[in-house]
Amino acid sequence: MTTDLLATSAETWRDRTDDPPVVPDALRPPTGGTVRERHHALWQRHDLRRQRAEDVYAASRNPVRGWPVSGNRAVLHFFADLVRSKKRSFALLVLLNALAAGSALVVPRLLGALVNRVEQGDAVEGLDALALTVVGVVVLQALFTFGAQRTSTHFGQDLLASAREYVVRTILRLPVGRVEGASTGDLVTRVTRDVGTMARSVQWGVPRLLISLLTVVLSVVAMLLNSLVLAVPALVVFALCTPAVRTYLRRAPKAYITEGATYSRINTTLTETVEGARTVEALGLSGARVRAGSDDIEVSAQAERYGMTLRNVLFAALNGAFQVPQVVTLVVGAWGYSQGWVDLGQITAAMLYVVALGEPLDAVIGEVDRLQVGAASTSRLLGIAEVPPDREPGDRLPDGVELVGEDLRFAYREGHDVLHGVDLRLRTGERLAVVGPSGSGKSTLGRLLAGINRPRTGTARVGGVDLVDLPLEVLRTEVALVTQEHHVFIGTVRDNVVLAREDSSDDAVREALRAVGALGWVERLPDGLDTTIGSGRQALTPAQAQQVALARLIIADPHTLVLDEATSLIDPRTARTLEGSMNSLLEGRTVVAIAHRLHTAHDADRIAVVIDGRIVELGSHHELIDLDGEYAGLWRAWTS
Repeated sequence: MTTDLLATSAETWRDRTDDPPVVPDALRPPTGGTVRERHHALWQRHDLRRQRAEDVYAASRNPVRGWPVSGNRAVLHFFADLVRSKKRSFALLVLLNALAAGSALVVPRLLGALVNRVEQGDAVEGLDALALTVVGVVVLQALFTFGAQRTSTHFGQDLLASAREYVVRTILRLPVGRVEGASTGDLVTRVTRDVGTMARSVQWGVPRLLISLLTVVLSVVAMLLNSLVLAVPALVVFALCTPAVRTYLRRAPKAYITEGATYSRINTTLTETVEGARTVEALGLSGARVRAGSDDIEVSAQAERYGMTLRNVLFAALNGAFQVPQVVTLVVGAWGYSQGWVDLGQITAAMLYVVALGEPLDAVIGEVDRLQVGAASTSRLLGIAEVPPDREPGDRLPDGVELVGEDLRFAYREGHDVLHGVDLRLRTGERLAVVGPSGSGKSTLGRLLAGINRPRTGTARVGGVDLVDLPLEVLRTEVALVTQEHHVFIGTVRDNVVLAREDSSDDAVREALRAVGALGWVERLPDGLDTTIGSGRQALTPAQAQQVALARLIIADPHTLVLDEATSLIDPRTARTLEGSMNSLLEGRTVVAIAHRLHTAHDADRIAVVIDGRIVELGSHHELIDLDGEYAGLWRAWTS
């Protein structure tokens, strides 16, 4: 990484704490001492900043600590595939822009011919025809330009739609465990800012770059056809810009990827602060959190300054390159005219070409910069696609409904199992309660039995087929999981309930809502089932949202249900009523209920007591009470 990219605090690129950021002495501006000592301190600070920048860039591409980042080749293939998918639009875009650019290049030659006529003293003869030709060419150019712009807009919109569809498909196939375990701020930044940046690049950058490159190529061809002597000096001057452009292209990707990483850091800190607002307020941590956010913003500002410096240096070099060719062409033209190598018409056309070439060249550089930013964002988005899937659906379908777990082990971190060889065979139609202290592995066991995660060792099977080998649309008709977390989508109550089976009737929806005790309050909503709920719409309480999630589950109608604290946000009386009203609908289904409320366990057919990732007791309520073991102790604590 190049120098002075980031000057940041000591804690910026390690795990965040709520302590105020501390700036190490090595990063502070040197004060005091001799000039030599201050100079030496400045170089030390410079080297440390550079190392910090390298750490930031490396961390942003580390697939273990966060989401991976794709390489340039993957980005090029992505854009190439998008363009290939729109071959006809692309061909029409190139054709119309070539015609528009070609017609524009005819005018300087016509004006050059006019100058020669004036020099030869016969300007009046044929002037009308020449003027009409110029007007005709200008009108034709306007028509071609209109068609090219229209095609470019449609082409860009089509590319944008395809790119966004790709991003949505990629995000929806991400392993749930990886989403939960990685940085939320990084993922949010990628699917918001990076998607927007990529969208602008795809929608505007790609078509405009194609147009500008085409114009530049045709302009160079026209210059060469006009006069080789007058074209070479300008082309040599433009070629002298190559080192500046290469330097920019080499350094810009790292700078822009690092910028994206700093935005992820800002979002992560902000998300943590907002989610923990009550804790921050209760413990008086607002000052520390504000300082943490300010530190992240300063890091991001430093990264942006570096990217801006790269652009300014590039544009300064190019600005000179755009101005010098005009002078050089005029000088060479005057000398060539004196030697009889070129005429005034050729000099006039060459000057017009050089002046006209500046705009598309400037556009090329501008769009290259836009695409550099877009490529950095695209590489971060494509990095999400590099996350390996946690399931490879096969073509086998379950032969039965029996759910069996054998030798189940699972680790969220390598080398730290939270389940240790769990064996569990569920009887068809039974209700199994899983109890135990917090952190014992109950929820993890439920996720494996629901096919959310693949066990590290062992298998979780339904009807003889591994759950993680079933296509999701098949899996959710076999086993469904309802957790403490719930989400209400923006839409009507009906839309939220019938997500799993969109062809469900209103009677089925009402029956599901009645089963979970929600029909009463739903009918009191302004538009009943047609009331729009979700973010910014009709607000639901946590208990109401959870009832909607349970009704959604009933509509899905799987033969096995895994309820992970599914009624935890509902008051005990309502939860008891809800669980009682669901009994008739759950009849005949296998139910795994994970709960701290032991009245659920009391009503279950069997109870599995999980301690430290192992099932230590398994039996009915009365059997475990008579055993006087872990469950008996939990029951006494619950009822005392």
